[in-house]
Amino acid sequence: MPTQTSTMTLKQRYDNGLTKLMETAQQVEKMQVELEALQPLLKVATIETDALLETISREQKEANATKDIVGAEEQLCNAQAAEANGIKESCEEELAEAIPALENAVKALQTLTKGDITEIKAMKKLPDGVKLVMEAVCIMMRVPPVKVKDPAGGTKKVNDYWGPAQKSLLGETRFPQDLLEYDKDNFPVEAMEKMRPYAANPDFQAEKIRKASVAVSGLCSWVHAMVVYDRVAMVVAPKREALKAATMALEKAQSELRVKQDALQLVLDKVARLEADLVAAYKKKGDLQFQGDDCSKTLSRATQLIGGLGGEKARWGDMSAQLQVMYDNVVGDIMLASGVIPYLGAFTSGYRERAVAQWCTKLLKQQITCSKVFAFTNTLGEAVQIRAWTIAKLPNDLFSIDNAIMLQRSNRWPLMIDP
Repeated sequence: MPTQTSTMTLKQRYDNGLTKLMETAQQVEKMQVELEALQPLLKVATIETDALLETISREQKEANATKDIVGAEEQLCNAQAAEANGIKESCEEELAEAIPALENAVKALQTLTKGDITEIKAMKKLPDGVKLVMEAVCIMMRVPPVKVKDPAGGTKKVNDYWGPAQKSLLGETRFPQDLLEYDKDNFPVEAMEKMRPYAANPDFQAEKIRKASVAVSGLCSWVHAMVVYDRVAMVVAPKREALKAATMALEKAQSELRVKQDALQLVLDKVARLEADLVAAYKKKGDLQFQGDDCSKTLSRATQLIGGLGGEKARWGDMSAQLQVMYDNVVGDIMLASGVIPYLGAFTSGYRERAVAQWCTKLLKQQITCSKVFAFTNTLGEAVQIRAWTIAKLPNDLFSIDNAIMLQRSNRWPLMIDP
């Protein structure tokens, strides 16, 4: 027996189904719009990705070419550096012969005191060794001699270095410092030519001079060191020039190499940025592709669902409308059925129909709706029970079924006609 609650519950089920179908249709329309909007975005992303790939390929070729150039110049710089180092080592090997003597001479000069100089200056009678040393020092320091009478006699005048030495050398407080700071790399050639006989003189030896004056023996060692250094420097000079030229060439090559290395780094940085952009572009393209695929799959499933339930939509709509009518008529139909059970059981079906029609008119006047075609069986009967009666070989005509429902629903003995 249908009630307002059961009727409305069943109606709401159909309404919910219709609402879901409507929402699904709206989602399908929305997804179609989204899918159409994704297509141009995906196309643009594909074009951008392809353009980035082409740019990276071009920039990578440029970077590889620059890298090859830089690699070749690095090898050239390494070769030039090796050449310069070789020349430098050769110079150092040559100078190693003169350095010890020079260092010893410097040490001897560093021990030269003001008292030693005063002692030398105060000498009245110069030993031959001291005289030789002072002459050599004057030549080294470019102090010119003076002409004096030959002590050996005669009218011929000879060069005397002692007087100038006392005045221009020993009389100067910076004399030891001048010796230490002597420009040994720019020694005049003509002065060195004059020095060679002194250095070759067997009496011009520091050990022999030491017997006459320890201070002067230090000057002797210094002169010998300068001569040795000059001799070595003559050999080393071309190598020094070669080293200077090699160093300048190396510095120039290194400078040019740094410029190219900086240019290479710029290209590599650009390639790295482009590769990062490419990764981002691939991700963007992948995201758009995934969204498109997901949207297409969802759209396909929704379309299949709507297509499968397309016929049900009309039926569900009709059922919802029918159930609404039933819901609206439940009160009136129950009132009619309630009158049928106690009052119409003894009458024929024709009389029952006329009585129900009159009652229905009165209900409508009281604004109580009921079914236009009232069916007692549909109002109080249950389809399962009626089917069981039919299976049990009971009469299955409408009049008999109505009577059976009256017996089932009545609380007393109703008046009825036994068929």
